[in-house]
Parts: sequence; C-alpha cells; structure tokens
Amino acid sequence: MINVIIVEDNDTIREGLSALINGTEGFRCVATYSNCESLLKHLEDLSPDILLMDIVLPGMSGIDGVKQIKQINPDFNILMLTIYGENDLVFEALCAGACGYLLKNTPAARLLEAIKEAHAGGSPMSPSIARKVVSLLQQKNLLAPSAESILTTREREILNALSQGNNYQAIAESLFISVSTVRFHIRNIYQKLHVQTQSEAVATAIRKGLI
Repeated sequence: MINVIIVEDNDTIREGLSALINGTEGFRCVATYSNCESLLKHLEDLSPDILLMDIVLPGMSGIDGVKQIKQINPDFNILMLTIYGENDLVFEALCAGACGYLLKNTPAARLLEAIKEAHAGGSPMSPSIARKVVSLLQQKNLLAPSAESILTTREREILNALSQGNNYQAIAESLFISVSTVRFHIRNIYQKLHVQTQSEAVATAIRKGLI
C-alpha cells in the first residue's frame, strides 16, 4: 500500500485526487491539506510514502514547504503537481528536494504510475518538464552523456514507439522486424540506460535527450 498526502488549495482538485487515489487498489490517501502550515503541524504524526504538493498555495509556497519538510525528514518523497512549467520554478522545486515534477494536466493513469515510480526511488516528470530540464542542463554544459547511454538508431526508433504507447507486436510490424528482435533491442536499451521497465526507459531517454 502506497500512502499519499495531498497539499492542494483548490477544493475540487484536492477532492478529485483523493478520490482517484482511494479508488485505486494499492493506494491510500491518508490526509489532505489546503496549505503547508497545516501539513507541517501534523507531519511528524504521519508516515506518508509520497507527498503531492502544489507550488502556489495560500501562505507558505509549496517550494518553501518542501524545504521545511526535508529538514524534518530528508527521506520524504515529494512530487510537485502544478500548472506551472516555468524553468525557474522547476529547478527551484527540484533543488529544494522534490523528487519529481508533474503538470496538473497529467492523465490519471500516468499520475498513479508516477507515484509508483517515486515510491520506488525514481524521479518522474511530465515529458515537457523533462525536456526543459535536459535543455537547460545542456545549455549550462552540465549534461555529458556517457558512452554506455548512447543508443543506436534502431533503439531510438523502438523507444520512440514505446513512448507513443505501441506494444511489441505493433513496433515489430511498423519496423518490419520480428517481435523477438524487438525484445532483443529492448533488453539492450534497459542495459544501456540502467532501467528495468518501459516507463523508466522512456523517462530516462527523455531526460537524457535521447529521444
């Protein structure tokens, strides 16, 4: 069971997220708050696996909330869930200690998947956010791809197809190769990117600017 706390000042969004989480097997919303101050009063009495945090909140901002939460317990996994995709806010949130950054237009299934990823130690991001992070790192010459992460043209084609939701059979047909060949390439992709699932492979490739 993944225990989630939601910090969101919009009543409709907060209640919708709570209903989604409680209505999905393996997830439980243990508390909801409309501001960081209320959360911080009760945080030591709670044991959440994931915190879903908005950025713009009444009173203390979500980013300042992340900083204070991390001082209380550095191991808390905090996912920012916001409408704001500006570069400075993205980096400020990640530097404050957030483990991921999602936009509120993220589909429900992807949001639940992202919560699982964060709980497993990943850093889920909306694709547009991941691309911004990669772009800014490249501009600052902070991203140096290693030789082991370089994918072949065929591997990139398969990753692109996976990112569009295609299954192995559809990929094989579109590339005129066998399903076993697709599986062979995907095993190589997993090894090069040091991942174990399709979603991790796609997210990592996007963050590295490989697709």
